Amino acid sequence: MKRLHLHVAVPDLAHSIGFYATLFGAPPTVVKDDYAKWMLDDPRVNFAISQRGAAAGVDHVGIQVESPAELAELAGRLKAAGATTVDQTATTCCYAKSDKSWVEDPAGVRWETFFTFGEAVTYGEDAPLEAAPAAAGACCAAEPAPAATACCGA
Repeated sequence: MKRLHLHVAVPDLAHSIGFYATLFGAPPTVVKDDYAKWMLDDPRVNFAISQRGAAAGVDHVGIQVESPAELAELAGRLKAAGATTVDQTATTCCYAKSDKSWVEDPAGVRWETFFTFGEAVTYGEDAPLEAAPAAAGACCAAEPAPAATACCGA
């Protein structure tokens, strides 16, 4: 079963942890000095916040999958629709080891599809990819996809 992912950049991590713990009725499942994450089943979401110098607000959205096959299926559908994806394998981001596929939607919103297969002791170990100006500071910001002529425009 897939899980929606939302990552929000916040200016004050402790204050935001208090707010979201109240909103979700649960403490975060992961807390680091610059990051917190809730793995909720109702609603089924992987909700993360970080205080890493990025502009406050939604950093990116995504879909977390449970297998490499599901990741290949989602990335394949995007590519079949004419979207350009940026794929990463065995990358470290948000204190996790994952394979990912990044794309921008027609409005420029960054989406990641990812399969997480382990934990990490650092926020991000992989070499940062070139990022769009709006994505500056994100650990796992993917290189913006070039404009395409297909319906998705990503």
